Amino acid sequence: MAGPGTTGGQRAAVGTVEIRELECFLVLAEELHFGRTGERLYVSQSRVSQLIRSLEQRIGARLVDRTSRRVRLTRLGEDFLTALRPAYTALRDTVDNARAAASGLSGPLRIGFQGVVGYGFMDVIGEFEDRFPESATRIAELPLSDPFGPLHRDEVDIAVVLLPVAEPALVLGPVFSRQPQYLAVSRRHPFADRTGLDAEDLATAPLVGIAAPAPDYWREAQAPTRTPSGTPIPQGPEVSTLQEGLSLVAANRGVMLLCHPTTEHHQRRDVAYVSVTGLPDSALGLVWRGGRETAWVRAFADAVADALD
Repeated sequence: MAGPGTTGGQRAAVGTVEIRELECFLVLAEELHFGRTGERLYVSQSRVSQLIRSLEQRIGARLVDRTSRRVRLTRLGEDFLTALRPAYTALRDTVDNARAAASGLSGPLRIGFQGVVGYGFMDVIGEFEDRFPESATRIAELPLSDPFGPLHRDEVDIAVVLLPVAEPALVLGPVFSRQPQYLAVSRRHPFADRTGLDAEDLATAPLVGIAAPAPDYWREAQAPTRTPSGTPIPQGPEVSTLQEGLSLVAANRGVMLLCHPTTEHHQRRDVAYVSVTGLPDSALGLVWRGGRETAWVRAFADAVADALD
């Protein structure tokens, strides 16, 4: 809906009063000048006079006193202005919200994340909110053992998850934060003093796995059962949360593969992180449901693609 400073488009009636007449009155109350009011509304000065006269006729009393020297509101005009402004604003907001809903730009954007949101991702959210202040983003942590469930259950609109993603109902958008993998080990473990490890070293220690309902292919990627050469990797306990995994690592019950951002944000005196070569880099991806691709989702995916690589 057009505001008082715009052309307003087609005329529409509210009761027996025209929206265009109300817009004209609101602008005239600010300008107190017929010429400037016409300029803001992109109409002639005579058209402004016509709209104000029509409004006064509908109400049955003068709202504006005008002489050759000045324009001012009558007492009734001032009272009418006081009542009209909030009502007009509410009406305009109602129409604007309906338009936003129709285009998909309404309500909060619910963003799920897995692990640690870092490496500039929070900056992207801030920039997105600055660009779309009406977006009202909400952030929720995804369970380690259920990275895709909140999307399938419509608990979040878009999610940051560890790759791979092979869900038929989900769309994989921008991929970012490619990082070398690290192995979390107890400070008492022989690996704790190593400066680096090879993927084949995983065959010598039980590897903490991820519990269901995460899909098997995703669990295998986060906790492989074989080294790149095919040597079996001993399987340790399965966990549902990162904290469970780190607690087991600290107790020397197993070792755990983690992405680099997670190691940086979970420094512990009882856990050491050692880089591992010979494994694919970890990476994060932005994911959403194919049938729920709203305008907010598209706009946020574009913002991520523009800011991160």
